[in-house]
Formats: sequence, C-alpha cells, structure tokens
Amino acid sequence: MIKNLSWRNLVRKLRKHGFDGPYSGGRHLFMAKGEVKIRIPNPHRGDISKHLIAEILRQAGIGFDEWGRI
Repeated sequence: MIKNLSWRNLVRKLRKHGFDGPYSGGRHLFMAKGEVKIRIPNPHRGDISKHLIAEILRQAGIGFDEWGRI
C-alpha cells in the first residue's frame, strides 16, 4: 500500500532501491539508477501525495509490492 511521504523519506526509500542523487536538472531534481532517470518534486513543506508517488514508481519500474518491502 502506498501512502503519502515526506520528500526526505521518498529520497531515502529510492536510495534503498539503488537510485543515486538527487541531482539538479532544470526545473526539477532527478535521481538515477543506471540508464533510468526519474524526476522527483522539489522539496516543500507538505507530504508528497500517494498518486504522485505511484507515478514516480511507475517511471522507476518499481512495483508496489517491492516498494512496500523496503
């Protein structure tokens, strides 16, 4: 199950899944794992919605089950 996360926790979990970064790249930051680059939202006060996290996971090729295990 996906839930809202803070920006810091999103980055932490993506790093556990093997992504490096975040790196600056234009308007948004991105994280990379090999040839895969995913854009992540800029840090802000509120949590990131579960809908945006689901889209980031889809682009990263991470399944919901895999995301929940870490």
